[in-house]
Amino acid sequence: MKTNKAKQTSFMLIGFSSFLYSLSAFSAPTVYIPLGSGNGVVAVDAATDKVIEHYTGVKNPHGLVATPDGEYLLAGSIYENAEKNNAGDENNSNLFLIHPAHGHVMQTIPVAGWSHHQAITPDGRYVLSTHPTRNHVSVVDMQSTSQIKLIETNNAPYYVLVTDDGKRAYVSNSGANTIQEVSIEKWEITRTFDAGPSPEHMVLSKDESMLYVNNSRKGTLSIIPLNSPEKRQEFSIAANLHGLDISDDGNHLYISSKSESKLIVFTPETGDKVTVPLSPKPYHLNTITGTGKVYISSRSEPTVWVIDQSSFQLINSFQLPAGEGHQMSIINQ
Repeated sequence: MKTNKAKQTSFMLIGFSSFLYSLSAFSAPTVYIPLGSGNGVVAVDAATDKVIEHYTGVKNPHGLVATPDGEYLLAGSIYENAEKNNAGDENNSNLFLIHPAHGHVMQTIPVAGWSHHQAITPDGRYVLSTHPTRNHVSVVDMQSTSQIKLIETNNAPYYVLVTDDGKRAYVSNSGANTIQEVSIEKWEITRTFDAGPSPEHMVLSKDESMLYVNNSRKGTLSIIPLNSPEKRQEFSIAANLHGLDISDDGNHLYISSKSESKLIVFTPETGDKVTVPLSPKPYHLNTITGTGKVYISSRSEPTVWVIDQSSFQLINSFQLPAGEGHQMSIINQ
């Protein structure tokens, strides 16, 4: 669903210093969850663990980011237009721009292939999206709402994240066993280093000195000092790892194992592990900063579990309207 040219131009003129609408009706923080095969996105009030909005018309969304003020969502799709692909058209998939306050898709933005995961710069200006089948990361300018750059990566770029200062991004290449550092100023690869086998989800330590990486197929966690990546350490965790995030205090990592149906709480400083059974197939996860909670979705059911960050106990769960939860985005109002 595309808006007409007048509406699109209107959005581009809004800029990022002010906006016409607010999300004051939403409780804070708000967690946005793409529904994958459910073809939609939901907003969840993290105070009550209740779904408060359901946005439809988004084809098979997996990656999702929100602008820092929560005004807009950008959802990546793992749907690819086969006809355009066969014709050699680079732009054969779309990102979906959603205005939560209005509750609908405003615009689709063509990008180079189906999108897996996404990251947004702290100022909300640029969105980076991985394209595993094309060995590229695309850069979308949120002011012009268009793809402005393709960055060639190693094989099968999987996950991407951006540093808090907005100067660097890191991309995990699951088909090449590498991490690549990207200069956001130049949109160039500045470093490539080993990550361990099949690197996928990543998170930075709170001081951003360490990069934690799930090596999914081997079932290990890599801890990589960014100033000396050759000193990488690798720890055995569990089979078929997927989601990964860090506690508010930076002391613990939460890691999901789909095939073993459990959450592993790993303490990097000591190497200690605590196991929390979750069935079936725990999948994507996020710590919900300021609430003491961790949200973990199921790969095979429209379920999200809620774990206490300190006690590691299951304290709640809730149902999604359809599909399965993928890359979550959290906005603190």
